[in-house]
Amino acid sequence: MIIVTGATGNIGRALVDRLLADGAAVRALTRDPARAGLPAAAETVRADLTETDDLVPLLTGADALFLNLAAGGDRAAVALTGAAVRAGVRRIVLNSSMAVTDTPADDSHHVARLHAGLERAVRGSGLEWTFVRGGNYATNALAWAPSIRTSGVVRDAHPGARGVPVHEADLADVAAAALLDRTGAHLGQAYPVTGPEELTVAQQVAEIGRATGKEIRVEEISEEAAAEAMAGPHFPKEAALELVRMVGQSVDALAFPVSDAVERITGRPPRTFAQWAHDHAADFS
Repeated sequence: MIIVTGATGNIGRALVDRLLADGAAVRALTRDPARAGLPAAAETVRADLTETDDLVPLLTGADALFLNLAAGGDRAAVALTGAAVRAGVRRIVLNSSMAVTDTPADDSHHVARLHAGLERAVRGSGLEWTFVRGGNYATNALAWAPSIRTSGVVRDAHPGARGVPVHEADLADVAAAALLDRTGAHLGQAYPVTGPEELTVAQQVAEIGRATGKEIRVEEISEEAAAEAMAGPHFPKEAALELVRMVGQSVDALAFPVSDAVERITGRPPRTFAQWAHDHAADFS
């Protein structure tokens, strides 16, 4: 049995599908099973991991756990990893970030600090572990969907910022390989996972335009306005502004280099952003 936290998120849902396709038994944790829309083959269980006092029953009978707890922070990770130990879980695969460098620089900005804390909690559990450190998520482009649908415009502080966007299905495939592995090849590994190509924001928008048949214009806005739009209940404006400024640095120097992890681990090339845009064309239409 494999537990998937964040099972209705972009990566979690793709992972549930991947594990089921590989014949694994899956217990999917979600705040609202009635609205989750998960496959009937998965055991779908209600769980709010930031509020539940006794987490052990959620994990009992599981061999491995996919941990996706960025919003909960390291406190929730400590609680869940402790429960995993008590429940007899053997392995944790953590959804982390390429922002983590395993250096003192990890304390310098919000994203690295958050994920480094999660990694410390998992390492400290004593369980087998693998970290899937994603770079630029292709799904970040979904934030543009409302304005593309209503006005055909993407507003961004740094249209020339470069990234290597990774498809959520590739992140799920790497996580599945680590969760299902019986050779020990992935134990204690931190995998940087990217897409296959470097693209600017403007180039990503152009790919979405091609996939949807829409003419989409890119409008440059201030960093303050971009941070305001990005901020949310679990992501304060100060952290959003920090991230916007960090992304701006990639105009001159690519933040995350292209990684071969997807092909090395899965045996096939990573999906392109053009493929991602095709897969998500309906979200922008």
